[in-house]
Amino acid sequence: MSTGRIGWHELMTTDVEKAKSFYGELLGWGIEVYKPGEMDYPMISVNGGQHGGFAELPEQARKAGAPPHWLAHVIVESADEAASRAEASGGNVLVGPMSIPEVGRFAVIADPQGAVFSAFQAEGEAPTPEGVFLWDELLAIDIEAAKSFYGSVLGWTTEPMEMAGGSTYTLFKAGDQMVGGLMLKPEQAGPGPAAWMTYLATDDVDATAARAQKLGGSVLQPAFDVPTVGRIAVIADPTGAVVGLFKPEQR
Repeated sequence: MSTGRIGWHELMTTDVEKAKSFYGELLGWGIEVYKPGEMDYPMISVNGGQHGGFAELPEQARKAGAPPHWLAHVIVESADEAASRAEASGGNVLVGPMSIPEVGRFAVIADPQGAVFSAFQAEGEAPTPEGVFLWDELLAIDIEAAKSFYGSVLGWTTEPMEMAGGSTYTLFKAGDQMVGGLMLKPEQAGPGPAAWMTYLATDDVDATAARAQKLGGSVLQPAFDVPTVGRIAVIADPTGAVVGLFKPEQR
């Protein structure tokens, strides 16, 4: 098992049925139900593999003002130890640690800047989301503080990546593997805490963004090119969850 990587993505939403329909029509995702009649957990099925799932946003989170959002589960050796390290580093454990029989143990954590993720200790081999969930990016308010926190809690290191125009992007790494990105939260993202952004794979960013609007979503950032990286757009689904669309540049 490759600890440190993001192994599962979960849409925490106020309307699971609406979300399933939206993403199914938008990207052609299938649904496979885990433990029908017992857990009834809808999983995202693509090319014979399961890559993520849909869950109701807990009432406690709604009352606290949390909007629908994509939650990234980072694979760790011990969810309890990750939660303890997070608290010691100024983070806040929002849920757990708690166990799901035959699945694993997890803790939902808010970093000191307010960005939320899960530390997930899987039973057995964790799934691999490649080809469906392409990238995860932390939109931080303080870059150096974020580097320190995720290094302490998840063991991630960082590496600068020079971008066109002279700017620098930061890569999170687990060992030699790139596991995500880090950048300052842009002004157009609006006020509020730091946040994790998940990017979904699509062969045509422009067409997918246009289809999202027709299906009841909205386009927050029209499609644009990132030199040497690819084409990106940012949308909100009909329940309000924000997510990126991404087609990597062909190398």
